[in-house]
Amino acid sequence: MIEFKDAAVVAPDSGVPILEPTTLTLTEDRVSIIGANGSGKSTLARLINGLVLPVSGSVEVDGLDTQKHGAQVRRKVGYLFTDASAQLIMPTAIEDVALSLRRVIKNRRERDDAALAALKEIGLASKADVSVNALSGGQRQLLALAGVLACTPSIVVADEPTTLLDLRWRAHVGALLRSLPLQVIEVTHDLDSAARAERTLVVDLGRVVFDGDPREAVQLYRDLMFGRASQGATA
Repeated sequence: MIEFKDAAVVAPDSGVPILEPTTLTLTEDRVSIIGANGSGKSTLARLINGLVLPVSGSVEVDGLDTQKHGAQVRRKVGYLFTDASAQLIMPTAIEDVALSLRRVIKNRRERDDAALAALKEIGLASKADVSVNALSGGQRQLLALAGVLACTPSIVVADEPTTLLDLRWRAHVGALLRSLPLQVIEVTHDLDSAARAERTLVVDLGRVVFDGDPREAVQLYRDLMFGRASQGATA
């Protein structure tokens, strides 16, 4: 369970609010978050695993405060970035997943075996010894996800995981995320994907302006954006 308790974030240099005080309890297995660029949706997502800390209020994951128990929270919450290159470090696929496991599996052979098993689970076993740079964009995103899942989190936060992918890989990665037997929080511009969640949050200008049925959320977001575009065109 994820709990936001009046959690707020401001820009450290200017003090300008990025996310207004937000109170939410997220228990559903599939939650999508939508909003315009700069709306605060990624900040909301990053609060969940302590990549961003609130300046007031708190965020708790299964009762663990992200400020007081950051390491424990990050063991529970895996984070998938928009650009897989941001989290792929090692030269080959198997080395990169093994790196994710270095703290939990000390024996190198066991670690490599676990890394190969994680790659097999996600359909990349044949790419184990391939250079990360030789993988397609979709394969790199799958590799990043393999590294996250190898650490057996109970929650995955995916921050626009399909934005940089073509249609085929977008569909593949999206379907894989929906199939995971754990809680998935997805920040996305893919409104079709957002509508498949159990619950959707619409974030606008640093506030959660809608929280509820995904299809209603998508329609409200469309109306909000098209209305704003029309106002700009006639200004």
